[in-house]
Amino acid sequence: MDDYDMKGSRNNRGRAHENGSVEGPHGHLKRAIEDALLLRGSRDFETTGEYRAFPGQVVSRRNARNRERIDAERAVPGPLPGRRSDEFEETLVRVTTTGGFTLRRVFYTVPSRLVGHRLRVRLYDDRLVVYAGTEQLMTLPRGHAGPGGRRGRVVNHRHVLPSLRRKPMALLNWVHRDGLFPRGAYRRAFDALREGLDDRETCRRMVDLLALAHDHCCEARLAAEIDRGLDAGELPDPELLRKRFPPKPDGIPDVGMALPPVADYDDLGAPAPHAGGLS
Repeated sequence: MDDYDMKGSRNNRGRAHENGSVEGPHGHLKRAIEDALLLRGSRDFETTGEYRAFPGQVVSRRNARNRERIDAERAVPGPLPGRRSDEFEETLVRVTTTGGFTLRRVFYTVPSRLVGHRLRVRLYDDRLVVYAGTEQLMTLPRGHAGPGGRRGRVVNHRHVLPSLRRKPMALLNWVHRDGLFPRGAYRRAFDALREGLDDRETCRRMVDLLALAHDHCCEARLAAEIDRGLDAGELPDPELLRKRFPPKPDGIPDVGMALPPVADYDDLGAPAPHAGGLS
């Protein structure tokens, strides 16, 4: 209210008896959205944009009945503030030896080179923007805690892969291991390897599979091949799979360089000729 130079008349701090003027309409809107979902017949949305647009459509229909009152309000407010209000909360976090940080009961992984560093995080409704000083490092999807306050996790296997390559056995008892696998096929592969091989070989093969998916940019295709092999009763072998998913030969461009004759360098130190007719 201070930001927009307005005075509250319905829901002021410290006056609990005024809360109903906001909580009542809020409850009505939630019930209207619930009814709209029932009429829609499904709670599944194809994209995030479609999911965000749905409650907006419900709000627009409800606001249509108050159009005259809203138009009367629009003529009254003064100019907007000089700068846009912040859409985020900012906090400081420290990256621990587990390769990430915890914020709002959710664990986020970051590249292992940031272990021990203090980072500044801007927390939006759908993402986290991470800074080191004033330099923006990355954007992470926002996670949420589970039911009953259970800790959530947002794990990116690319962040921890360099550490796992050095110490594959760390995968066995890593507390956030279940969130590491990018697709269900990789989780199936880990479970099948544990049943058929010893722990050391299981971890080595699993890290090699993740590295293959990352290095050769074949995460989805490799997952489909792993599923096919597991359905046939075959354990995934990174060495055989590496032959089926070689690196793309056109990934490195062929850059041609024309080198000048060596004699041309002798002219660099020669004095420039005087122009004819000029003194």
